[in-house]
Amino acid sequence: MQVIGIDLGGTAIKAGRFNQAGDCLQSLTMPTAAPPHPDQVLAQMAAAIASLDPHHQVHAIGVGTPGPADAAGRVARIAINLAGWIEVPVADYLEAKGGRPTVVANDANCACLGEAWLGAGRPFRDIVMLTLGTGVGGAVMLNGQLFLGRHGAAAEPGLVTLNPEGPACNSGNRGSLEQYCSVQAVRRQTGQEPSHLAARARAGDADAIAFWQQYGRWLGAGLASSVYLLTPEAIILGGGISASADLFLPSTLTELQQRVMATSYDNLQICIAQLGSQAGRVGAAKLALQQLGLGRD
Repeated sequence: MQVIGIDLGGTAIKAGRFNQAGDCLQSLTMPTAAPPHPDQVLAQMAAAIASLDPHHQVHAIGVGTPGPADAAGRVARIAINLAGWIEVPVADYLEAKGGRPTVVANDANCACLGEAWLGAGRPFRDIVMLTLGTGVGGAVMLNGQLFLGRHGAAAEPGLVTLNPEGPACNSGNRGSLEQYCSVQAVRRQTGQEPSHLAARARAGDADAIAFWQQYGRWLGAGLASSVYLLTPEAIILGGGISASADLFLPSTLTELQQRVMATSYDNLQICIAQLGSQAGRVGAAKLALQQLGLGRD
């Protein structure tokens, strides 16, 4: 049984053909059309599917998009980094083109599914995941299943409020965790790329070291709300900034321990994602298997 997983991003479309065990049999990456008009991007995804599956061996398609999907997994409600993406019927379009059942989900949910299936989340049933990238995406898994809420848009731990008077967020919030812990936030605060700040800190630069310590405190304060609400077994940190975890994780753990009662924090594991940039398409493939009734516990 083979499926295709697609991770749609603002700069690239990553797709792969997978078997039921999670082995990637073939993959491709292409730049996302600019400007990313829905018709053009959907045509790109259809072309990727045709390229990966010329002999029609695939039974289902999973797609992760950068924003919430509807509860039925048919429509990309909004894609924050793709201009013009509002209520886009992704599943209908791809099914009409290829004739295979298609399901759509938030890209962070797909990353969480991928990590739970083949990555850092394998030992756990209750997970909070944050993707520390251009924004701060998030996902929640409870008892081995994604928590989506009534309308499919639940579980956005990156949008919790840290500072009611803080910088404006694309979500309409102010001072959200995303405004302190995303790549864009790091650039705004320092004028530098996270990778450059990490190199400076590892070289012993005092200002860079202090920045990452403060970053860890912000992250810990933001995660405290999720821990109190959900008491997860594990928090998984992914996205590009997670590569600097050695610089900020100690202060994150200290902040969490100070803010969260032991009854909620007990045995909590903080893990770094293992699948890297592949997590989205791996999770989208898992989503497709679940659509076929093959990927659930």
